[in-house]
Amino acid sequence: MPTDNGHEGWRFPDDLAGMDVVLCHDWLTGMRGGERCLEILCQAFPSAPILTLLHDPAAVSETINRHPIITSWLQKIPGIARRYRSFLPFFPSAIERLKAPPARLLISTSHCVAKGASAPAGARHLCYCFTPMRYAWTFFDEYFGRNPLKAAAAALILLRLRAWDRRTAASVHRFVAISRHVQRRIWNFYGRDSDVVYPPVDLARLTPGTGRHREFDLIVSALVPYKRIALAVRTYNRLDYSLKIVGTGSEARALRAIAGRRIEFMGWQSDEAVRDLYRNCRLLVFPGEEDFGLAPVEAMACGRPVVAFRKGGVTESVAENVSGVFFDAQTESSLAEAVEKAAAIPWEPDAIRAQAERFSVQAFIAGFTDSIRKCLNQSRTARIAPGRR
Repeated sequence: MPTDNGHEGWRFPDDLAGMDVVLCHDWLTGMRGGERCLEILCQAFPSAPILTLLHDPAAVSETINRHPIITSWLQKIPGIARRYRSFLPFFPSAIERLKAPPARLLISTSHCVAKGASAPAGARHLCYCFTPMRYAWTFFDEYFGRNPLKAAAAALILLRLRAWDRRTAASVHRFVAISRHVQRRIWNFYGRDSDVVYPPVDLARLTPGTGRHREFDLIVSALVPYKRIALAVRTYNRLDYSLKIVGTGSEARALRAIAGRRIEFMGWQSDEAVRDLYRNCRLLVFPGEEDFGLAPVEAMACGRPVVAFRKGGVTESVAENVSGVFFDAQTESSLAEAVEKAAAIPWEPDAIRAQAERFSVQAFIAGFTDSIRKCLNQSRTARIAPGRR
């Protein structure tokens, strides 16, 4: 079972911590950035039930498993944890059918359908939005375009998913985005204003090492199409540098098939093992467009620089030539040039660490507290802007 993140020492103000809250998360099948944020909310509201489409207890931390967890009818399908994305057309109705117990506040943490959950009678709904529904609005080609039959079938349901996503956005009282990049999407797709509260990293656990870094570069990522790990694999085949890849996902077999002799796939690793890899790597490679991207901030917390594609939330966390180097095109030549540039820079671990310290758990709690208070004090539900329905 994945380990807890150890944030028990950080608390929301007592008047909020004692409030009746219901949490809603898309699905509980692993411990990635979204689940790390959920953990903090679980610790802040220790008796809050969690609504979710499906739950794999072995894949999430004890902090999450301690809560009452209410799952949808999808939970009853044999093998659902391995193939749940195939049921995407059924997600909206499944989340809407979940019954939330009485509460003053519903907090949804959503990148797909969690924000579509119905709030208890009289409750406010605050959505911590990782992104508007990724499958409906962004990365269509990465998820569906490679298979013509799958792309054609997906296109048929795309308009319906977008209409549902817009409609349910109107029932959210307040949106909180994980980055300015996502804030722009929320406005473009929903016509809604939002606060920005960056996801946190555990700066007490993620600290620089004491030894000299080793001669390998690192990727920590889910192995799924939009992460663009194949670009990094092809580039490192060309550079003939050592690259370690931590993570699992649907692309694992295809990536292994194209990887050269100096690329090592490490699969799932514990938090402690990942921390050691951060501390000892030469640099972290981040080749995709992300909503925010926790791995770069975690690497920076350990004093290591980042090579990242210049798009998405990472442009808000990495300071160029202070904590990392950007590349401007998702091509092998552009990435290779950035890697070579980063390898030649005499990085200052303390300066890199200072950049990561902007994303502390304390900063997250302070920002989230402010958004909760604003949500509770709003006089009415904000609606979608005219012309965006």
